[in-house]
Amino acid sequence: MQTFMIPGTIFMSLLAGALFGQLRGVALVVFAASAGASSCFFLSKLIGKPLVFVLWPDKLTFFQKQVAKRREKLLNYMLFLRVTPTLPNTFINLASPIVDVPFHTFLLATLIGLIPAAYVTVRAGIALGELTSLSDLYDTQSVALLFLIGVVSVTPALLSKDEAQD
Repeated sequence: MQTFMIPGTIFMSLLAGALFGQLRGVALVVFAASAGASSCFFLSKLIGKPLVFVLWPDKLTFFQKQVAKRREKLLNYMLFLRVTPTLPNTFINLASPIVDVPFHTFLLATLIGLIPAAYVTVRAGIALGELTSLSDLYDTQSVALLFLIGVVSVTPALLSKDEAQD
């Protein structure tokens, strides 16, 4: 699904949590997502350049400038992109070989950067697998954890907007 940019991988992550538990579920999701992203990387390297130029010319130019500017600490930048919703993962998978991101950097950033999202979705799958009634969805601990995840997810985007305005 990841290789051909088919939506729905989150449902597979939820299912992995429900079926395999936390550790094996996260490992499976990270491995499968990294393998799919790597396949997409190489597919794009072979035939994706015209597609990326047509679909995202502005994003590609922006990404190319950012990669060139951050060449010495490219792993940090790629990790940042994987952890935050700055650029869509599909775009990162397709555009990385076009802007000369080395595969080893791409793979390492993908493996590490997908762990937080995989953990959250696998945990959600575990929770969904353990539901016995609708009221189980709204316990205090789950609501507090979701609120914390929301705050942590949104804060970097809000801070970057404030810095851009200054």
